[in-house]
Amino acid sequence: MAERETNRTTTMKTIEIEKESMEISEKHETNDDPKTIYRGWKVMPFIIGNETFEKLGAIGTLANLLVYLTTVFNMKNIEAANMLNIFSGSTNFATLLGAFFSDTYFGRYNTLAFCTITSFLGLLAIQFTAVFKNLHPPHCAKESATCKGPTTGQMAFLISGFALLLIGAAGIRPCNLAFGVDQFNPKTDSGKKGINSFFNWYLFTFTFAQMVSLTLIVYIQSNVSWAIGLGIPAILMLIACVLFFMGGKLYVKVKPSGSPITSIIQVLVVAVKKRGLKLPAQHPMLSLFDYVPPKCVNYKLPYTYQFRALDKAAMLTPQDKLNQDGSAADPWSLCSIQQVEELKCLIRVLPIWFAAILYHLVIVQQNTLLVFQAIQSDRRVGNSNFKIPAASYSVFLMLSMTLWLPIYDRLVVPFLQRYTGKDGGITILQRIGVGMFLALLSILVSGIVETKRRHLALTSPIGMQPRKGAISSMSGFWLVPQLTLAGLAETFTAVGQIEFYYKQFPENMKSIGGSLFYCGMAGSSYLSAFLISVVHRTTSESATGNWLPEDLNKGRLEYFYFMIAGIEVLNFVYFLICSKWYKYRETGGSSISSIGSA
Repeated sequence: MAERETNRTTTMKTIEIEKESMEISEKHETNDDPKTIYRGWKVMPFIIGNETFEKLGAIGTLANLLVYLTTVFNMKNIEAANMLNIFSGSTNFATLLGAFFSDTYFGRYNTLAFCTITSFLGLLAIQFTAVFKNLHPPHCAKESATCKGPTTGQMAFLISGFALLLIGAAGIRPCNLAFGVDQFNPKTDSGKKGINSFFNWYLFTFTFAQMVSLTLIVYIQSNVSWAIGLGIPAILMLIACVLFFMGGKLYVKVKPSGSPITSIIQVLVVAVKKRGLKLPAQHPMLSLFDYVPPKCVNYKLPYTYQFRALDKAAMLTPQDKLNQDGSAADPWSLCSIQQVEELKCLIRVLPIWFAAILYHLVIVQQNTLLVFQAIQSDRRVGNSNFKIPAASYSVFLMLSMTLWLPIYDRLVVPFLQRYTGKDGGITILQRIGVGMFLALLSILVSGIVETKRRHLALTSPIGMQPRKGAISSMSGFWLVPQLTLAGLAETFTAVGQIEFYYKQFPENMKSIGGSLFYCGMAGSSYLSAFLISVVHRTTSESATGNWLPEDLNKGRLEYFYFMIAGIEVLNFVYFLICSKWYKYRETGGSSISSIGSA
């Protein structure tokens, strides 16, 4: 499902940029509390232990939920896929709210404490739906043509578990990495080394959790018992809670210092209030409020002539009053040009962000509809009776990313640097574009493979899947190429996106950059649910028949894939236009250049 898009490669790039942000912020910090005691590695057993068990618990449950909903809750394929797409989109979008409340009101420790408990309760609620018979529909025999669906009460209990998981993810995702960094003193050599080691351990726990969840835990759920398979993640999350609170008195707990989202809203509000003012035609900077706080972690952003209507938020009027230090007395009546330029940075990346939403449509399908393809494929390994669980095929997507990234960094980038002279071999937007092209190839291969799977299911089936249809004699390993291409696409586009967002925002807006990535994935999940619903309804009475029925052999899933491919072609053209238009943010003496000239 879409949560697994937050993959090892994406986490690696986030870690790298977090290091850069830490180093830059360190140069500007001059008022550390001398009473702060950094215990560093003494508290790492609690934090790393919590990270490991939390990821094992969350991923272990979420990885196989699609199969759980269609087999235990007897939900239709489309209903289950849309439900998980909406849940996935909501959890990704909620990280923006979680980061805001953490930065503004509660701080990272309190946010993590509350959300870790909430996640445990959510996993426990979902596990209860498997344990107690009155919390899920009656078991449906293999020979039954129809099955009784969940009652309103059963669905309400299940959704309450999802809601608790959503709240937990909203706080854990944006805070867990930064909270670990808080435990080290960034101004000492030992602290810097500790932070680097922590990043490595963080990456290791993420990879370990994904591998164990997608293989061992998924296998137990699919072949042993759902009650046991969902109980293991709940127990692991309980251990995560215990470990986290064991170090409660030892942690460095950074107080909330405010969110940049507040500043963005202030600029929008003030610009609307002052929309009647007229900007001077020449030298507009002379009439704008030019103030930068002395302890600001950002360097002063240069004035730009784009989106000039926002400049009115920084126009001084006789009614505006200033404090003795030169700051605005009422930030909801007057903003600085620095604040305005920060908002402009956000607006400039939005067209690229929209293209990324459409790109992620491909990845969403590889984590949802592909599971249904795998269910009606020959999942046996060789001549043995061992079958790969349908949800475990996502491992191949992760493996392609894991194997390709070091090859790209160590071999491809140096090779390209010889010809382009650029640090990354190619520009960030060019890297994103390569990934979008690979995603287009991935969805085209998906359609071709589905055509083959369906043909063999109709001509030479090897069995019947209860309430689904014939099982194709096509090996499930034919699904690996599309997953491999999707994994390669992620190493280019997903990693490139994070780097792009972080590098195009000033230091105090890095958290917004990370939230944009998650919100983009949320948009993809919502859009996927919308497209699946529309296609399912409009084709059910068409001459070609329903493209997305319960039995894929009676449908035309390949048509849906080719439709997505058409969207990706248009999106790729749109992205090229936006890339040509885009101007990179000026950084530390570097000149502004466009992707076309880069």
